[in-house]
Amino acid sequence: MSSVSAQPPADDHRDAPSAQPPTRSGISRRTVLRSGAAAGVTTAAAAMTVSPAAAAPAGRSTTTFAHGVASGDPLPDGVILWTRVTPTAAATPGSGRGPATDVSWEVARDASFAAPVASGSVTTSAAADHTVKVDVTGLAPDSRYVYRFRVTSGPATGAVSAVGVTRTAPSTGADVSRVRFGVVSCANWEAGYFGAYRHLRAHRDLTAIVHLGDYFYEYESGGYTGKSGTVRRHQPVNETVTLRDYRIRHAQYKTDPDLAELHRSLPWICTWDDHESANDSWKAGAENHDAGEGPWAARKAASERAYFEWMPVRPESTGTGRHLYRRLRFGRLLELSMLDLRTYRDQQVSATSQKVDDPARSITGSAQMRWLTGGLTSSGTRWQIVGNPVMISPVLIPPLDARNAAALTEMLGLPREGIPYNADQWDGYTADRRRLLDTIRENRVDNVVFITGDIHSSWACDIPVDPARYPAAGTVATELVVPSVTSSNIDDILEVPEHTVGAAVPPAIMAANHHVRWNDFDAHGYAVLTVTPAAAQMDWYFLADKTDPRTSRYHARSFRVASGSQQVRPVAGPAD
Repeated sequence: MSSVSAQPPADDHRDAPSAQPPTRSGISRRTVLRSGAAAGVTTAAAAMTVSPAAAAPAGRSTTTFAHGVASGDPLPDGVILWTRVTPTAAATPGSGRGPATDVSWEVARDASFAAPVASGSVTTSAAADHTVKVDVTGLAPDSRYVYRFRVTSGPATGAVSAVGVTRTAPSTGADVSRVRFGVVSCANWEAGYFGAYRHLRAHRDLTAIVHLGDYFYEYESGGYTGKSGTVRRHQPVNETVTLRDYRIRHAQYKTDPDLAELHRSLPWICTWDDHESANDSWKAGAENHDAGEGPWAARKAASERAYFEWMPVRPESTGTGRHLYRRLRFGRLLELSMLDLRTYRDQQVSATSQKVDDPARSITGSAQMRWLTGGLTSSGTRWQIVGNPVMISPVLIPPLDARNAAALTEMLGLPREGIPYNADQWDGYTADRRRLLDTIRENRVDNVVFITGDIHSSWACDIPVDPARYPAAGTVATELVVPSVTSSNIDDILEVPEHTVGAAVPPAIMAANHHVRWNDFDAHGYAVLTVTPAAAQMDWYFLADKTDPRTSRYHARSFRVASGSQQVRPVAGPAD
């Protein structure tokens, strides 16, 4: 059993990035919106639930613990626990106000807490925005636990949090029959309600929630909405630039009842994409950052600090700092590698530039690439799941088919693999993609499945050895892309009804990219990934209306990857 005091995170000793604002070809999502244009652990375990009475014990404070409780990054012997206390009315998020406060925590097998299995105390203060993170160890593998916090000093003494529910991972060598992840990305407060989070709670045997990035959006109020307008207003109303801004925005999202309840009910495994800092960010800048907003290094440091304060994540520490990319193992069944594709990447280039093929450019950075390839080739688990914030499958702009696009590249001076659909994805860093896929193929690593967010649409793809010779040349891995929770898709951007423009795009995409087996540009929602020794299956669930806080959902599509096949195939119904 161990605890971590809620102190500010240590300084990251990466080389300070240049403060020079980036220049970038292409159209940002916000520009598209404003212009109205569109650019071409055993899951058979009992349900992790706590009765309403247990979740709200006597003495529970909904004001002192207004931002709920959360857990994350489950290990066989431990898990991260999180909360935030408001010791006085003035100690609001980002205020820098409020006294240092002692907070006790306890972990038990049941909500009576008659026999706690772990407990401790930490001190938090305004320096950590009164957040509390505890890395609890000494727990049993593959076990359900409940936890809670209590204020033990200061004006809020005696206040008790809601009871959270969490679960540890199976032991490293365990034979695991099934793991199920709820998979989400891209949740914009202003664009709608988080019905996806509410409906995920109906899947009672989930192992954890995997969030692939864009947990929140940095834009000013009204800056990025779509045809529904501003459904509910961001706080702060300005774009998030300072540490205070990022803290306030994190805090606002934690007050959403559906998000808070899903955090309370299950452990989460999260990574960031760009909007946790700024749109289309890279290692020395971002599309949505300019010199008038100060040095990029200061803004990025502020966003990282707020993220590590407010999210139940366990960053890896090294001699030169810390990093978010990390691995979690679930017995002998699967290893989950969560990537950070923003902090170390080179600046994006135009989709038509041959620089997308430059071997000196990287989306991962050299250290993360070594870590990723080393892990994939040595894990020893049946499945290798990669939490991948942006798409890795090659996607060319229609109407060029892959063979014709490849033939034209030399004559026209285009990128070797054709004109990519989106150069912010792995398509803009083809040398890194080739390095990774070649390593997988040459080492005969089976069952690599990339689960992806970012693009506000749903996809099921084979990842081909050579797109121009697919399917004859074979496939090396598969990719399953989840829709946005609320963030604008193509119909939102163009402010037209669903199934108009969005209905025409998938056939064109698939005609030019035969390895894309299915995609959908209209819907918002979530997915559930079920992994067994025999197969990995993704089930997509779409929302009827993201602007309705009580919206219904429906099963939309399911695709299955049979063990050893490296191919996605449709199936009739969900795994549950």
